[in-house]
Amino acid sequence: MEFDGKITAAVFAIVIAVGVVGLVGMQVMPRNIVLMMVAPSMVIFGAIMLALGVKHGEYRAAKK
Repeated sequence: MEFDGKITAAVFAIVIAVGVVGLVGMQVMPRNIVLMMVAPSMVIFGAIMLALGVKHGEYRAAKK
């Protein structure tokens, strides 16, 4: 499976949405806290990990 920008963005959004819906559904915290504090933190962390993963993939591809 090849990942282009659209597929990567869709998978990223789905993973974040599943996490947020899971937290809201389990009622671990109040919904406003999940939506205003946890969701943005998940997006920022995910973006940083995505950037690191892309750079690592570029490094491995260039090394071969």
